[in-house]
Amino acid sequence: MRILSGMRSSGRLHLGHYKGVLENWLQLQDKNECFFFVADWHGLTTEYANPSVVQDGLWDMVMDWLAVGIDPEKATIFIQSQVPEHAELHLLFSFMTPLSWLERVPTYKDQIEQLREKDLGTYGFLGYPLLQSADILIYRADAVPVGEDQVPHVELTREIARRFNHLYRQGIPPLFPEPKSLLMPASKLPGLDGRKMSKSYGNTLVLSETWKETEKKIKTMPTDPARVRRDDAGTPEKCPVWDFHQVYATEDEQAEIQQGCTSASIGCLDCKKILMQHLEAELTPIRERRIDITAHLDDVKDMVKAGNEKARREASRTMDKVRKSVKLGYKF
Repeated sequence: MRILSGMRSSGRLHLGHYKGVLENWLQLQDKNECFFFVADWHGLTTEYANPSVVQDGLWDMVMDWLAVGIDPEKATIFIQSQVPEHAELHLLFSFMTPLSWLERVPTYKDQIEQLREKDLGTYGFLGYPLLQSADILIYRADAVPVGEDQVPHVELTREIARRFNHLYRQGIPPLFPEPKSLLMPASKLPGLDGRKMSKSYGNTLVLSETWKETEKKIKTMPTDPARVRRDDAGTPEKCPVWDFHQVYATEDEQAEIQQGCTSASIGCLDCKKILMQHLEAELTPIRERRIDITAHLDDVKDMVKAGNEKARREASRTMDKVRKSVKLGYKF
């Protein structure tokens, strides 16, 4: 299948990004034709007043992708704004898309509520699901890996594809396929304090931080408040560390931790040491590759430039057909 997926440029990625998105990308790139892009225009929908936030984090994010194993030999890695055909298709879609279709997208009102400190009464914010549709359809993707909350965005894309094909492709083969949602397993990994892992909460394990930084964060993680003293029995389900063990620990280790915590035969630091062993084994190779990649940033930029060019060739082929369909294929 042809797969399309992107991430907003938000700087250095954390473990939640890895477990929630990038691990899925790693599986997809081995068996599919994948286009993975930096969604810098999407970043401006909320950061339009502070665009340096989008620009400053771009290369850090790409280097993290490469460090975890996203392979430019297997997938096309590119920057959204370097393929202006996305914007052209978005504009053409905006002429034929009923306003009510955008207003009913569930995440629209949810995000306005969550980001009340920002002025999001803009067309760009209302229309970002339509830009997503252009991102997907310009490559005529077969599927889009998403979490459950993003399924309505793919459904909107399917409606846009149907409407375009109906309006402009009468009597000829449809131009756009109706992409399907490739529902990805959600990450079960919370933040260090039990809430969602997020930079804004200060509860993340950054992929590119040093092991000493990670170790310090794990050692100071909150645990079951009932375990005030070493010999107090605890309840693993009340402890954020247990959530990590459910992702990383083996079944035998989970049984050992469950028994040890409830009987107070192991302390919280003993419990955390088991987690740290797993994290160190997973993160050390990623961080070693990241150091090497950082030393060759010019090569990374050349790689992305090649991805931009490949993506633009593909997008241009689609736009040639789109322009002819909407009677804008002028010849001089």
